[in-house]
Amino acid sequence: MDSQRYDVIVGGGSFVGLALALGLAKSAPGTFRIAVVERMPVSEARAGGFDGRSVALTAAAKHMLEALGVWQAIAADAQAVTAIDITDSKLEIPIRSVLLNFDTATEEDGATAFIVENAILRRALYAAAETVADITILAPETIAAIDIAEASATVTLASGRKLIANFIVAADGQRSALRKMAGFKIVEWKSDQLAIVGTIAHEKPHDGRAVQHFLPSGPFAILPMVDNRCSLVWTERADVARRILALDEAGALAEIEKRMGGRLGRLSIVGKLSSFPLSMTLSRGFVKPRIALAGDAAHGLHWIAGQGLNHGLKDAAALTEVLVDGARLGLDPGDLTVLERYERWRRFDSASAAMTAAALNRLFANDSGPLRMVRQLGLGMVDRMPRLKGFFMREAAGLTGELPKLLKGELA
Repeated sequence: MDSQRYDVIVGGGSFVGLALALGLAKSAPGTFRIAVVERMPVSEARAGGFDGRSVALTAAAKHMLEALGVWQAIAADAQAVTAIDITDSKLEIPIRSVLLNFDTATEEDGATAFIVENAILRRALYAAAETVADITILAPETIAAIDIAEASATVTLASGRKLIANFIVAADGQRSALRKMAGFKIVEWKSDQLAIVGTIAHEKPHDGRAVQHFLPSGPFAILPMVDNRCSLVWTERADVARRILALDEAGALAEIEKRMGGRLGRLSIVGKLSSFPLSMTLSRGFVKPRIALAGDAAHGLHWIAGQGLNHGLKDAAALTEVLVDGARLGLDPGDLTVLERYERWRRFDSASAAMTAAALNRLFANDSGPLRMVRQLGLGMVDRMPRLKGFFMREAAGLTGELPKLLKGELA
């Protein structure tokens, strides 16, 4: 049946998968028939309320979402990060001196980063995708098997339906089933740490200021949100994290206040705290004939860099540009000569980010007195070097390196 044949099948309808589908459809209308296969029902994705999770979007990601017609729907709910304070101290010290401060304001975007609720971004992406004729969302569905041949790829869904396409994209997360089906090998770094995530409401205004406390157990991040709220992400040993998660609200608030130092006044927890493991993964390759990996399926990064989703969106932007350029030359999107350009573009950058995040976590999650003195000296020196701080801010904004057109706010 004609309805079962597509040019591109995207496995995974979360942020990266939907952004890729929108990028292809809007950059080259009528060129790609795209199917997005997603486990979550569309009604649940569109109606989902706040679950305590938020994402940090760089200025470059904002440009991409503007080009895709998505930013306009989330702008009112996106909190600009206007400054970042960095501290390094022991947990029991009540007053934490700021060793390094970044003013993150930019003339063009107003900030290098924006914090928005997961549910709001997901709804906006679905709403945009549903208006595009070239995109078909198949949900709730999962991919049960793939068969890659020389001229095409066949996807068998859990429902028994078969789809035929020129090209498959695995955007189904860090534990990607599609990656395993295609035989990609990964390198994995396991950790005995968990990240605790949640949201707090607070008495005093945050003024758009984010804080990164480096504590002996790991970093504790306070990320400003709209409506006098902050998103918390902090690292603990697994046994400590489980103990905190088992506390009642008063006990959990006491642990949070101990780390925040009272800077935002009276606190309350919005929703509930949750956790996720801090293992990292990196695929040894990003492409094979007729299939490519994107987002966490290609690289599951440590949260300390705050760039996991942004790297996934960069994958979507780069892959969009590679496929659109290939289509304009009449090339098969599943051909390795097309896909290898995407791998060269994204794999080194992803590997560098993974190594940097691992090194930072190891450097700062250490209670050695002499090492803390060296860290504090280094942070203080950077604080007195405006040009270096400016470079770090452009890096954090996602505005360095060879940028795909979408990250510049242009359709591919």
